[in-house]
Amino acid sequence: MIEANLKSELDKIVARYEHKRAALLPVLHAVQEQRGFISSATEQEVADFLEIPIVSVHEVVSFYHLFHQEPKGKCHFSVCQTTACALRGSEKIIEHIKNRLGIKVGETTSDGKFSLSVVECLGACEIAPIMQLNKDYRGCLTIEQIDQLIAQNK
Repeated sequence: MIEANLKSELDKIVARYEHKRAALLPVLHAVQEQRGFISSATEQEVADFLEIPIVSVHEVVSFYHLFHQEPKGKCHFSVCQTTACALRGSEKIIEHIKNRLGIKVGETTSDGKFSLSVVECLGACEIAPIMQLNKDYRGCLTIEQIDQLIAQNK
């Protein structure tokens, strides 16, 4: 069940749209911001709230890499792996993060501090290799920058 404070926020979001369904993306962002991820139960809650089929919610949640279907670490590395980034060293960045944190792609450290994902294009090929660290974009990545970010977030 959607908490009262979250429902109030979602009502404000929906009020900006002619049709409730059109509010799906901002509603999902608000829910994830509050809860940290979108579980199957949350998908159903959102579907009920917007009066749409759950499959419509699940399609969006499973398509966009910005929505998480399971909890992520406090510091979530989402490294681009497409051509421009791969050519500029994203594979080495990914391997370094895996080795430093002792996790595989898609995993979170046991203390819940760090997660690693690989994503398709983040739309900033000119500063490849690039990653999204939580909500912030970091480009022209180096191993040294990754080490600094890990040290700052320990």
